[in-house]
Amino acid sequence: MAPRLLYVVTEDWYFLSHRLPMARAAQEAGYEVHVATRLKDGAASIAKEGFVPHALNWSRGSLSPLGSLSAIWELRRLLRALKPDILHNVSLKPVLLGTAASLGLSATAVVNSLTGLGTLFIGEARVSGATRRAVRFALRHLLNRKRSRTVVQNPDDRAFVIALGVPPSTVMLIPGSGVDTKALTPLPEPPPPVTAAYVGRMLADKGVLTLIDAFSLLGKRGVTLKLLLAGDCDKENPGSLAPEQLREFASLYGIEWLGHVADIRTVWARAHFAVLASRREGLPKSLLEAAACGRAMVATDAPGCREIAIEGETALTVPVDDVGALADAMARLAGDAALRDRFGKAARALVESKFSAEAIGHQTVVLYDALRAV
Repeated sequence: MAPRLLYVVTEDWYFLSHRLPMARAAQEAGYEVHVATRLKDGAASIAKEGFVPHALNWSRGSLSPLGSLSAIWELRRLLRALKPDILHNVSLKPVLLGTAASLGLSATAVVNSLTGLGTLFIGEARVSGATRRAVRFALRHLLNRKRSRTVVQNPDDRAFVIALGVPPSTVMLIPGSGVDTKALTPLPEPPPPVTAAYVGRMLADKGVLTLIDAFSLLGKRGVTLKLLLAGDCDKENPGSLAPEQLREFASLYGIEWLGHVADIRTVWARAHFAVLASRREGLPKSLLEAAACGRAMVATDAPGCREIAIEGETALTVPVDDVGALADAMARLAGDAALRDRFGKAARALVESKFSAEAIGHQTVVLYDALRAV
């Protein structure tokens, strides 16, 4: 029988957007892939890949005691029915609840992917210090489960996990889930005006307000630059901007808000460089995709961002929440086509060597195989 692999993720769209390459790699390596998530519009796409979807009745934005207990029980029933060889929990909530549900099921090995620290630790979540301490306590104990490994995407998050008391030998650094370097290829620069683009959810912690303020400042300075925002609002995230806010900003400052874009190549075909003013990331997919398309970057010198946006090599980097520095960097890159070309070529080479879907998929399957043998 093929070894059975169960992914637990919060949302079907997140699995399809962020975890599809590694699931395909596992399937190609002989694994029978199952996906447990809140199913909305993605069930058919998951099934079309040859994966088996399982519906979970939970809310991504809630960690209430009653809801968490219900989710743990639901997951435990699924684990007992499927008896997966590998349980792969992706992001904080699945890590907490999926690992708790697996306790005592020794036949199942567990991989826990922490995809950045999230709003619980870095910004807009209205939670107490006691809640943060409770989550740290839970992580410290759950991540020490026998036959388990913790996967992080950058050295800062690895240090965070080890500081919790998790043995370093069980904390693996695998940078993201990879980018499709065959589908995303270097694009020629579009004609003027010079255009910057941000791709991602419209969140305060992603630096969207800082970016809008920097763009407004450039307008006051007389710098000719166009700005595209590509992505949706997220009503389940407390730091999300409202659609009416974005429409107002677009009207005031001449920003083009595109909403969700199905084919990201159409954004990078229009943009000369990428910008991300995030406060913290696991590993920003938006910058990986921009780099794959040969685009230079302006980004914050923040955990996760600095893995792909390397100062003076692929990007100009600025301090977090520094409007003036962000405006200066955007203006510099907008005015220097040679610098954009040099950064863009280096960014593409970095993605090919380190962040391709093939490379990340291989690393992940090696981890699965090794853990099954423990």
